[in-house]
Amino acid sequence: MGEKEESNEPQALNPASNQEEGILDKLEKKAKKYLRGNKTNLKNLRDKKLKGQLEVREKIYGNAAKVAARAEEWLKPSEEGLLEPENPLERTYRIQQSSILPEVDVLSVSKAFDMKLPDLGPYTIRYLSNGRYMLLGGQKGHLAMLDVLKMDCVKEFQVRERVRDVVFLQNDQLFAVAQKKFTYIYNRHGTEIHCLKENRHPLKLEYLEKHFLLVGTNNFSQLHYQDISTGQVVANYRTGLGPTSVMCSNRYNSIISLGHSGGKLTMWKPTSGKPLITMLCHQGPITAVAYHPSGNLVATAGMDKKVKIWDLRKFEAIHSIPGHAQTLDFSQKGLLALANGSRVQVWRDKGSQDFGLYMTHGIPKGYQIGTVKFRPYEDVLGLGHSMGFSSILIPGSGEPNFDSWVANPYETNKQRSKKEVRALLDKLPPESIMLDPGSIGMVRERQRKEKLTKKEIEQQMVEAVVEAKGNVEIKNKTKGRNKPSKRAKRKQEEVFNAKKPFLEKQRETKEGPQQKKRRVLLEVAEDLPKSLQRFVKKKTM
Repeated sequence: MGEKEESNEPQALNPASNQEEGILDKLEKKAKKYLRGNKTNLKNLRDKKLKGQLEVREKIYGNAAKVAARAEEWLKPSEEGLLEPENPLERTYRIQQSSILPEVDVLSVSKAFDMKLPDLGPYTIRYLSNGRYMLLGGQKGHLAMLDVLKMDCVKEFQVRERVRDVVFLQNDQLFAVAQKKFTYIYNRHGTEIHCLKENRHPLKLEYLEKHFLLVGTNNFSQLHYQDISTGQVVANYRTGLGPTSVMCSNRYNSIISLGHSGGKLTMWKPTSGKPLITMLCHQGPITAVAYHPSGNLVATAGMDKKVKIWDLRKFEAIHSIPGHAQTLDFSQKGLLALANGSRVQVWRDKGSQDFGLYMTHGIPKGYQIGTVKFRPYEDVLGLGHSMGFSSILIPGSGEPNFDSWVANPYETNKQRSKKEVRALLDKLPPESIMLDPGSIGMVRERQRKEKLTKKEIEQQMVEAVVEAKGNVEIKNKTKGRNKPSKRAKRKQEEVFNAKKPFLEKQRETKEGPQQKKRRVLLEVAEDLPKSLQRFVKKKTM
């Protein structure tokens, strides 16, 4: 029989199998981020039952990491970009905007522009939470809303009054303006909707979107909370540290922070008339405050020419940047922008909270930057200055993947209205604002020693007296000792004995230090022999 001849020709590779192997390799690399450490070494384990249980658990953890990696591949298709040097001697802060713009796509080039408005500045800017709209407020009364996605002017008008600050409310339909005397609310068509006369001469505004609270400070050193859904004034407190225009909100727990002229940083909530925390951050007035997106870090700038980054879990300064800053802002990815005069610096966390200089930018001399704001979900930094507005590119500053349930830049009118109704239904009460929002729903541990109130002490005394009256057993005694008067006297003695410990506690709380010392000495004297008691009494006289 003839044997089959073996062919020495190389077999053709299957492109589909190579593609699958490449996808699996990528998934394995991404799955390492979601693994709970290294796998447990089970070779030396003798207990077969425990070994089987641990093997099943390790298999479950591995499958969960692969599922998470696969979900990340579909739900997060874009990755953040950063400026990376080609060699160790190259520095990213030396790369200018003129070098970045020729290397990016046409859509990104259109995001870098300048608007010259020399007659109505300096300008304050704010972005909507989804990054779609921008609000410009000129100090001389000029207000404008821009659709920065389509590069279109929605509305532009003049209020003929000084404008100190602007802020968007729940969406692009309403925004608040801090003017010379009062706070006004306008719609996107420029129509005045409300005039909030409760907060006179406002200086700074912030909006807490989860609680529908508009927060403002004024010239009378007051911190004002007002619910925009009902119009009710929730709180109005005097800070006691002078008027301030330095205010910032922590998106993690909705705490409001104020920077004062004495170098102190105070943190407030609407249900407390006193600051929750007071930190001495600088040896001079605080000029700017900004919170990290995680809520654990806060950056402060002072007139002592220092910018400090604080860890709120330890209340310690973890990094100090020399130099003066008039305004600060953190991006969604943790980049810190600080500006003074006509220069802007962007600092980046290299790892383990070690911040290093990432990028710098300069505008023409004579321009004074008043506000810096990162645009959400875009690698863009907005600069409001005395001669108008500028927009520059900062690679790696924005979140590349947006969640349409949280913030959708492309939402329709129907989606916007549904989101507003859903936000009103999910509105949180002011009492839910606290330093640690994770403690909501937890059972508070009882303190070791709790001082009872006067009413509680009286209630315990009444209960003890009632119990004593019920437990009194009056025995029939001999003739002459069983009269009604004797029985009533014995009942009174039992009631007095029941009241005695409570009366002693009240006496101890009321008596002064000398009376307490005298009482202790008398108690000691009772235990001494009679021959020595007379000496103790002489000392206490």
